[in-house]
Amino acid sequence: MERTELFVRIPKDRVGVLIGPDGSVKREIERKTGTRLLIDSDGGEVTIESAEGGLGSLQALEVVKAIGRGFSPERAFRLFEEDNYLDIIDIREFVGDSENAMQRMRGRVIGEKGKIREMIEQMTGAYISVYGKTVSIIGNPEQIRMARRAVEMLLSGAEHSSVIRFVERERSKRRSMSAAYRAG
Repeated sequence: MERTELFVRIPKDRVGVLIGPDGSVKREIERKTGTRLLIDSDGGEVTIESAEGGLGSLQALEVVKAIGRGFSPERAFRLFEEDNYLDIIDIREFVGDSENAMQRMRGRVIGEKGKIREMIEQMTGAYISVYGKTVSIIGNPEQIRMARRAVEMLLSGAEHSSVIRFVERERSKRRSMSAAYRAG
């Protein structure tokens, strides 16, 4: 029986969320994946131990990363469902290391009172988290593809209205394709 260890570092301010009230989030991740999480609260280092290796430890790693990137545990737990993945976009790839530019881009993706992010989530079915230097997406491959494209358009300076129109077009294309598939 082979034992595996995976390591990941998350921001210190997300460690409390990962542990959860009375350790409930940590316990739930361990239970669902058959792993053990060793969390260093001071440095944010997380060690994922697994006796059987394989899928459980990788799932735990993705859920820990998602919580570290700003998702609530409830949203991160979607990664336990089949065909759901985490995709992380580095804002610096679009604006460099300027903190002001990153702040502006975070604002563009979130929109006023969270409206743009919420619209993209509703229209694609994906979850989006804007945290630090990243925009992260949880969803199935098609949801991630549409949400990623919308976020990249925003980070590249596209108008909010153009991005919403793009997502609407993609969504109606997807609907007509699935209707044709069901009919045929």
